[in-house]
Amino acid sequence: MRPMPLEPADRRVAIGPRLRAARRAQQLTIDEVARITGLTKGFLSRVERDMTSPSVSSLISLCDVLSIPVGSLFEEPEVQLVPAGTGAKVNLGGVDTEERLLSPRSESRVQVIRSVIQSGGHGGEELYAVAADVDVLHVLRGEIEVRFSDREWRLGPGDSLTFSGHEPHSWRVLSDDGAEVLWVLVPALWSA
Repeated sequence: MRPMPLEPADRRVAIGPRLRAARRAQQLTIDEVARITGLTKGFLSRVERDMTSPSVSSLISLCDVLSIPVGSLFEEPEVQLVPAGTGAKVNLGGVDTEERLLSPRSESRVQVIRSVIQSGGHGGEELYAVAADVDVLHVLRGEIEVRFSDREWRLGPGDSLTFSGHEPHSWRVLSDDGAEVLWVLVPALWSA
């Protein structure tokens, strides 16, 4: 049996932006990486812009300095699409509210929920808390009042409110034509 020749993939792997992101995450300048690795600033700049490819030894040296595995530069990025209108319906307990999950069910780091709330809709008469460290409410349409034990916030289109999900709160729609909001919860309350 004759060996079959392998054809290279048409997809070019762009490692430069990943190296730049790793360098910035380490809060290192190109000057510092050049000094530590012995590579020139110009070479590093061209590598980060994918204008040249580093040798294997240069790449290993860069990855050591940036504290990333070499293989991570070549992994397919994890991207998940939730097409419009297909997010799972969820129920966070709001009255006169339709809520849809915009982030994938499997995502455990963050959860994004779109709520379409009818006029008079609310989060309940009693204050409640959720098991999220961070809760962000962003108003797309309408007016919302968010109530905490010691104060109230009135939000309109474009306004965002960030608070601890553990802080007891509730909300209600103030506008006659309802409201539409986004909730961002970190970490996710549940995942599949």
